[in-house]
Amino acid sequence: MNMHPRTQEFTASVLDGPMRDESELTAHVLVRPGKSYGFFTDTTVCIGCKACEVACKEWNNLPADDIGLTGDSYDNTGALSANTWRHVNFIERSGDGGVRDNDQTPFQSGWLMMSDVCKHCHNPPCLEACPTGALFKTEFDTVVVQQDVCNGCGYCVPACPFGVVDISKIDGKAHKCTLCYDRLKGGLEPACAKSCPTDSIQFGELEVLQEKASKRLDELHARGVETAYLYGVPGSPGATGDLGHLNAFFLLTDRPEVYNLPAAPTRASNRVAPALKAGLATMLGFALAAAVLLVSGRE
Repeated sequence: MNMHPRTQEFTASVLDGPMRDESELTAHVLVRPGKSYGFFTDTTVCIGCKACEVACKEWNNLPADDIGLTGDSYDNTGALSANTWRHVNFIERSGDGGVRDNDQTPFQSGWLMMSDVCKHCHNPPCLEACPTGALFKTEFDTVVVQQDVCNGCGYCVPACPFGVVDISKIDGKAHKCTLCYDRLKGGLEPACAKSCPTDSIQFGELEVLQEKASKRLDELHARGVETAYLYGVPGSPGATGDLGHLNAFFLLTDRPEVYNLPAAPTRASNRVAPALKAGLATMLGFALAAAVLLVSGRE
């Protein structure tokens, strides 16, 4: 077993306090302010156990959304929300090799599974739309909402191209994943990544994660999985335009839309000028039409 040398410092069953730089032991990552951290989610090894969902709710003390079955496959949470900051998609493939196909490739599955989360964009549209400064970039290059500053206006909700931010029905404020900001400040690995049994969710410095993802991509291509690509990494087939890199990026094997991700995410502010021009052109057209009718009426 690959154990970090520092584990020898903690041989007792009961400790006096929290481990110093515990993330170094669990994720081989030292958390330091001024560096960019994030998640690399490899969907090819996700087993849909939902351990990440449970760990997120337990650590952040988040209530359940709707208790019960939705009738939509095995997905009981449905989507990201103000109370669900991690959501595991269960995507049932149809057709050849699908879930209901009698003839499947050995050791393969007709399911696609992906643990979705806030993308912590490099250029976050939600932060740009916030009028109170409730949304801010942390010292770890992640995006966090301050509920004590949020006025519940909801501008961040439509600004997010991924449908992540949501307004809580409990307190009327915006909520989303913080990438466990409080844990990072204490030198701890985020709860979801720490609980993932297959390392589908990997936490670390962004540059290191992108290198790991590139190697994993090469490995899958060598195995014949030609459909594999990275989503949220500049220069890749799944690049996300002027949002820049995503601090929470994914390895996918199907089109983004299949995973409920936009193929070409855009920022709302980019559409303001074209919409304004179109509105002014429409008003000008109405004014000209009215002028023509007025002149013709006088004649």
